[in-house]
Amino acid sequence: MTDPFDTRKSVAAAWFRELRDQIVTAFEAVEDTHITGPLSDHPAGRFELRETSRSGPDGQDAGGGLMSVMRNGRVFEKVGVNVSQVYGHLGDAAQRSLTARKEIPGLEADPRFWASGISLVAHMQNPHVPAVHMNTRMFWTPGGWWFGGGSDLNPCIEYADDTADFHNTLKGYCDPHGADLYPRFKEWADDYFFIPHRKRARGVGGIFYDDHCTGDWDADFAFTQDVGRAFLPAFLAQVERRRNMEWTNADKETQLIHRGLYAEYNLVYDRGTKFGLQTGHDPDAVLMSLPPFARWV
Repeated sequence: MTDPFDTRKSVAAAWFRELRDQIVTAFEAVEDTHITGPLSDHPAGRFELRETSRSGPDGQDAGGGLMSVMRNGRVFEKVGVNVSQVYGHLGDAAQRSLTARKEIPGLEADPRFWASGISLVAHMQNPHVPAVHMNTRMFWTPGGWWFGGGSDLNPCIEYADDTADFHNTLKGYCDPHGADLYPRFKEWADDYFFIPHRKRARGVGGIFYDDHCTGDWDADFAFTQDVGRAFLPAFLAQVERRRNMEWTNADKETQLIHRGLYAEYNLVYDRGTKFGLQTGHDPDAVLMSLPPFARWV
């Protein structure tokens, strides 16, 4: 008998790949249309693609994905848009990480898992254009399934109208699924993207959710799709508003120092980084989020 989740897994993985294709096309169009302003005389950036793979402890196939990275573009200094679909058996550390957040019946006896998602981080050439992060994902075990993800804005030079516009766009995509979702997931992002050892947030927030399972897979998947659909209108508005602004050496220094915060957070606290490394995924894909240059003072 066919497990209904086999179809659902395929549908979710196909959506993450479709969203990746939409974003890559949109970002390359941004590069092509940047014909005035700083670095407009540089070659337009293009994504380089590399298939990633993962092996289980005994060498068996355990999934992989597609790593898409653009470097040294006119607008994007480094941006990665990765998709993955991995599966296998969760080790002890990964089991403890998951069960610390929620109860998963039978996980110890049957630690099989499947996960698919899209992960994006963009670091920009112009310090006036904010960095950004987005991911959405589905996770399955025999004892439960859930969705997670969100997006957040990380300016080194904050503009209040950019912050407001980004949040308003996210809210507009969340509200049809429930008026409580945006405020709840905004607060979650504010908590999650806080850097305790610096006593500050890494950016101006957005939305974040994890372990999201109402029991209605179709509704939860539809919400997760809309979180993904919100990304381009929420972010590209900021790019268009700021990409032609001139910057100073002091602005670039501010950007590099702010990137240090981003690197610290992702290496010390980020769940996705920890899970990817714990489960043996390609380390270059897992660490794609790190900026090309950063400074510490």
